[in-house]
Amino acid sequence: MFKTAEYVSPMHPDKMCDRISDAILDLCLYHDKMSRVAVETMGGHGKVYICGEITCTHKVTKKEIKKIVKDISGIKNVEINIVRQSPEIAQGVDVGGAGDQGIMVGYACNENIELIPQEIYLARSICQYIYAENPNDGKTQITLNDKNEIDTIVVSWCGLDELEIDKLVCEWMDDTEINQKGDIKKLYNPAGNWDIGGFDADTGLTGRKIAVDNYGPRVPIGGGAFSGKDCTKVDRSGAYKARQIAVTELKENKAKEVIVKIAYAIGYEYPLMVTAEIDGKEKDITNKYDCRPLSIIKDLELRECCYNVLSERGHFSNNSIWDIPLPHPTKQ
Repeated sequence: MFKTAEYVSPMHPDKMCDRISDAILDLCLYHDKMSRVAVETMGGHGKVYICGEITCTHKVTKKEIKKIVKDISGIKNVEINIVRQSPEIAQGVDVGGAGDQGIMVGYACNENIELIPQEIYLARSICQYIYAENPNDGKTQITLNDKNEIDTIVVSWCGLDELEIDKLVCEWMDDTEINQKGDIKKLYNPAGNWDIGGFDADTGLTGRKIAVDNYGPRVPIGGGAFSGKDCTKVDRSGAYKARQIAVTELKENKAKEVIVKIAYAIGYEYPLMVTAEIDGKEKDITNKYDCRPLSIIKDLELRECCYNVLSERGHFSNNSIWDIPLPHPTKQ
């Protein structure tokens, strides 16, 4: 069975939108840990649009938002439409209920040190390696064969030609200690070399890289996108909790693979379902873990996160989000 996953650089148009939305969330949380935020960003061709809801004791100004957009994308022309959270949504969240309905999925496997599918682990690794040398718009993709070896490497990177990409890929393979006897197919800039990237070349939208932000296409995705949403939105906090549970169950059971699913109803405190599929066998763990939204927020310290860092380098890197120091940029 062949398995494929892609990854994108922080300067990809969609990922810049994720970062802008999360940087606005970080700004709100810096001033008010209890902020309610749901912000979407669309950008492209010299203009960025910000739309959503913010409830915060600090009055977020257009100047602050425009600075965030300029720092990340370089664009100064920003259109903003921000209102307060609907009181009809707030009434269910204020009492500890979930901010939305949905099924959140967490995953862990023993294929690498980060406990994520090998194909997205490698796609992210090579993307981050190239980005460190050339911080530009780019995409990587890895296909594994039925022996879990690399079959094909695809790299499309703005500002680099095929020889420059191959040099970086070979260095990455040496650093990663990838030694294969068989040939690896390599496709570099298959549509041709390109020097126009980011918002100059294409539009971006918050949440459009949802498979990249999760575990790649091998693992089902239950909830919505993460970026721009505060931790009362269970499609974010519930997914983080599901990942924590999956890692815990993987280690406790010495398993190869664990998939966790948590179901919520909007405004309702207790999850409707918490199940773990451990090496193919389903197990009801509803009473084993406290998956109430407020408990998750406290357990994972989700009001202390720097979400822009998560959206840039991976929501499930280094095995978890809860053991990585995430200082707010303004505190550094």
